[in-house]
Amino acid sequence: MRRIAAVGLLAAMLVTAGVVADEKLKGIACRSIHFGYPGPESIAYYNEITVHQSAEGTYFMACGFTPGYFGIQELANGKKLVLFSVWDNHSGDDPTKVPEADRVKLLHKDPAVRVGRFGGEGTGGQSFFDYDWKVGATYRFLVSVAPDGDDRTAFTGWFYLPEKSEWKKLVTFSTKTNVKRLRGYNSFVEDFRRNRISATKTREATFGPAWVVQPDGSWKELTKARFTGDSNPVRNIRAEVVGNRFKQATGGKIEEGEWKLNGLRERAGTQPPKFPTELILPAAKTK
Repeated sequence: MRRIAAVGLLAAMLVTAGVVADEKLKGIACRSIHFGYPGPESIAYYNEITVHQSAEGTYFMACGFTPGYFGIQELANGKKLVLFSVWDNHSGDDPTKVPEADRVKLLHKDPAVRVGRFGGEGTGGQSFFDYDWKVGATYRFLVSVAPDGDDRTAFTGWFYLPEKSEWKKLVTFSTKTNVKRLRGYNSFVEDFRRNRISATKTREATFGPAWVVQPDGSWKELTKARFTGDSNPVRNIRAEVVGNRFKQATGGKIEEGEWKLNGLRERAGTQPPKFPTELILPAAKTK
């Protein structure tokens, strides 16, 4: 499971970083593609996903932020789950070599959630919620932030259970950082199977509407997205605006669309999502 989180970290960083084509990736995996959403710093970040096509070894990441991400996965064995990860503020790839004081700390965990450490390309804490999500269904995610002392910040992952019509507070991780607000909003689709066969299978999902909660409790919509990709040079990728949402697809027989890499587009606006903001506002007050 560490490799999954590590590859996702690299993909998230490539949302805003320039990349150089790496021919070694061609034919091994689908190209990782991303949406980056310009927006103000906030105390909470909301997004939605509808998966249209999936395959073994896929991460559909809804809420990427500095320093973590949140989404759903289909593992190599077909098992499905929700993954929420936060990185240590520490250089190096070996989680056992991170001093205890610099490690991500667990502040809250739902009984149904499993937690652990990861390494490989950065280190940090990760959590898993076994959940048999369905292709064609829409799932809702929210990340909230709150100060945790003078040198730490706590990030909480909330997942909406449509079958119960309720929000589930999965986990809260605290990491050592001077980042006190959410920033760096992004989403991506990633093929982490990387066994050549996986490159022949299409992954497709629609994201949004994305919103953030400002410190005063008001909602701010993120209506723009920048389309980017990792260093895999293949061109069977596509992104498009569909009404008030953004769609992207990678791999298989996908043909490149009109929205070119690094291009910025805007979608139609929507109404603020229904989330009980009283759950996050008290804890988000800065000292």
